[in-house]
Amino acid sequence: MDLDDDSPPTDPAAALRLIQDQRSAAARRLDPDARLLYWPWAVAWLIGFGLFFLRFPPGDRPLAHLPSWLPLTVLFVLLAAAGTVQAVVSMRAYGQVTGESAQRGKWYGYAWALGSVSIYAGLGRIAEHLPHDQAALLWSATAVGLTGALHMAGGAIWLDQDLFRLGVWISVINLIGAIAGPGWHPLVVAVAGGGGMLVAGAIARRRQRQRQQS
Repeated sequence: MDLDDDSPPTDPAAALRLIQDQRSAAARRLDPDARLLYWPWAVAWLIGFGLFFLRFPPGDRPLAHLPSWLPLTVLFVLLAAAGTVQAVVSMRAYGQVTGESAQRGKWYGYAWALGSVSIYAGLGRIAEHLPHDQAALLWSATAVGLTGALHMAGGAIWLDQDLFRLGVWISVINLIGAIAGPGWHPLVVAVAGGGGMLVAGAIARRRQRQRQQS
């Protein structure tokens, strides 16, 4: 009598391998490539804040003759693109997930959105009364500081050491850049912040592969 191909394996070792294969497949499906969650933001910071440093470096002479509106425009476009990539990747991976974890993710997203809007609304009323270099420092240091704080909060919510450490790193380099002053802050954020996200994405991806293969 022929056995049905869909019948479960009778060998315990084969059954264990089947369970492990299914677990690995589920992990790959529900755990999106970490590089897609980190690297788009890294590129946005490297290029966007890098252009700020080239156009508005310390002193009065720009290192590159760019239109004054270009750095901020490029930064906003790249940040929007990074947010879109993250939203699409997250929806594909977690769209069917329900329960407490999904609720945490939804509330965490609300914290990002409402926190950003409320802070930027306040900054908009203050920055117009400051010199251009001080206003730019206020905007960038506050935005980067919020990013670091929310990364640490996300790491605490999901007990994700990599995310928490990245938040600490962003907060520290933001403090260093703010103390260094206008002109230097975008350089610190571009190199140390964007570079830190590249490294964090690579480390997170390596650990993903280890979990998926275990």
